[in-house]
Amino acid sequence: MSSPHSPDPAAVRWFLRQRRQGSTSALDRYVTVFGVALVGVIAAHPISSLLASMAGTTTTARMSAGLALVVLAFAGFTAAARAAGPVALSAPDASWLLPAPLGRRAILGRTARLLLVAAVMAGALLGLALLAVLGAPDRLLWRLAGALVVGVGATVSTMALAVLEQASRLWDGWLGIATGALVTLAVVLSVAAMGARTARPALTGADLMTGAGNVSGIGGVTGGEAGLVPAVLHAVLGAVGAVAAAPPAVVAGVAVTAALTAALLVRQAWATLDRMPAGAVLAASTRAAHVTRAAVLLDPGALTWIAEDNHWKARRLRSRRWPSLPAPAALAWHDWRRLARRPGRLIAMAASAALPAILAQALGVTTSGPGVPTAAAVLAGAVAVAAAAVAGARRDGDNPTLARLAAVGLRPALAARAMLPALLAGAWTAAALTGLTLVGALPAGAWWAFGPAVAPAVAAGALRMARRRPVDHSMPVIDTPGGAIPTGPLLWALTGVDVALAGCLPAVVALLAPPDGLAVLLVAQAVTGPLMLATYLLRARKPTIS
Repeated sequence: MSSPHSPDPAAVRWFLRQRRQGSTSALDRYVTVFGVALVGVIAAHPISSLLASMAGTTTTARMSAGLALVVLAFAGFTAAARAAGPVALSAPDASWLLPAPLGRRAILGRTARLLLVAAVMAGALLGLALLAVLGAPDRLLWRLAGALVVGVGATVSTMALAVLEQASRLWDGWLGIATGALVTLAVVLSVAAMGARTARPALTGADLMTGAGNVSGIGGVTGGEAGLVPAVLHAVLGAVGAVAAAPPAVVAGVAVTAALTAALLVRQAWATLDRMPAGAVLAASTRAAHVTRAAVLLDPGALTWIAEDNHWKARRLRSRRWPSLPAPAALAWHDWRRLARRPGRLIAMAASAALPAILAQALGVTTSGPGVPTAAAVLAGAVAVAAAAVAGARRDGDNPTLARLAAVGLRPALAARAMLPALLAGAWTAAALTGLTLVGALPAGAWWAFGPAVAPAVAAGALRMARRRPVDHSMPVIDTPGGAIPTGPLLWALTGVDVALAGCLPAVVALLAPPDGLAVLLVAQAVTGPLMLATYLLRARKPTIS
């Protein structure tokens, strides 16, 4: 509670700014404004071209797949808003300004405004993506305005709900339920997109809205026969078509509803700021400080350790006998046990194998090649899946005591630890390539065989990522026309990806330009993958202690 004679937080911050060395000059403000204006001028033409390409309608397969990706992106924003806090302060304000007898709302007002700006920016991107997916059969500017209002209203409402959850237990759990519902909706839309592949190519969202396409005939049969797609998928496709071809009056009504809902939730969240618990703000501030320090100053890989420690901290594990395996395999056994104790992670990995196929459908690719974005999604997904199973290698790089006690050398230990990421990457890549073949993004062939072939190279890249050093901020900064590029974080981000990309080069060439026969590239990949892993193991060195 603030006393009647206590100073205002704005006055306190103004007092500090007056005595701070190196205040912002007029030249700095001019450079900032000029940079923002220059970015706007450069981005004006691409944005106008993108808006012009949104006119017209598209097929139901592309709409369903694109909507699934948009819904997944919105679910990710919801989960991030909930995990971030989201109301946090800087370290000085959290340490002495928050406990001071000042108005809580005035202290947290700046953070709330920043959260609002971030939500509006994310909502604008979400609205543009929504319009790009659904298209605009008529009145492009009207539908663009409606999509922007709906996107901004959705993200602002989500951020307001996150603030309400942080302030009161009455709102606790709502965002979790919303995230689960969004993921379920994305799965249903993805399955509907798979079923829509059998529809006639001319079937569009407007056809589904007007009934000209005979929705019950999706699946290659007539309306009087039993379709191959379940009735629920027919309903989903009809709903997608109705949304895409909705009249401007309906779009305006949805936009007004989203705006009013966001305004009510923002008003409620702003009123709740005065009752925000100090403990919740301190916890969010500490978490934000750790994330910022790890991502900017130290090692972003430390964030995985923080998440892993928080997961296992409050759990009680049963003690089991050490397995009767060779020493290197026994040393790597705990990676298998850790993965088996988290079945949710395995389910998420298996479900994510469908994302490249959904992306290919949303982009409308053909058998001439899935394109650079889809090929990049396949490689990035394989590396991410493999990197989720190399915690033991990261721990040995920090503290090799366990390997020394087990009398296991560096190369045998790395070879044993490479088995699990190779198995996961191979299975995930095979499933992803099979999905691309089923949706028609790849020609017929044994594309799944590239999964086991790229597995050793991807495992080598994951191990290299796990054993990389923290970011070296003493490296030079390269000045380019687009701005300064620090080489330290850039090299850190590329460490491991370079090995995986070089080892998977035949598979990448096959994805970008599918050949008539896969035998030559498949044999080349079967040789390149194990060779890259063997080369990495032979060149592996123990980390030096500085």
